[in-house]
Amino acid sequence: MAVSKTITIDDRPVVFKASAAIPRMYRNMFQRDIYLDFNEIQEKMAKNNPNASTLPMETLEAFENIAFTMAKHGDPSIPDSIDEWLDGFSTFSMYSIMPEIVDLWGLNTKTQATPKKKTVQ
Repeated sequence: MAVSKTITIDDRPVVFKASAAIPRMYRNMFQRDIYLDFNEIQEKMAKNNPNASTLPMETLEAFENIAFTMAKHGDPSIPDSIDEWLDGFSTFSMYSIMPEIVDLWGLNTKTQATPKKKTVQ
């Protein structure tokens, strides 16, 4: 089941979508594992001061790649080039957008099934 969320970036609404297709889309676009990148981003952000960002460039790039993949999934009419898409914004704050994307991803990966009770014999 896909879930969508509109996040305002630079005073513009952007639709982000998460579904089972995202890991495959991400791997096809960037030849990387989205799960590993999500974990690394969250670890680095937890250790970093948002007012004096010293995040490695690779972490920032992974964040932009994840955001782009989910935005492209939410609105296929956005440019195919991540650089062109990012160029459409004057600001793109990782610290304000990443929690929203993590929340969306969590909604997507949350189990939909109710576990069956085991019967004791």
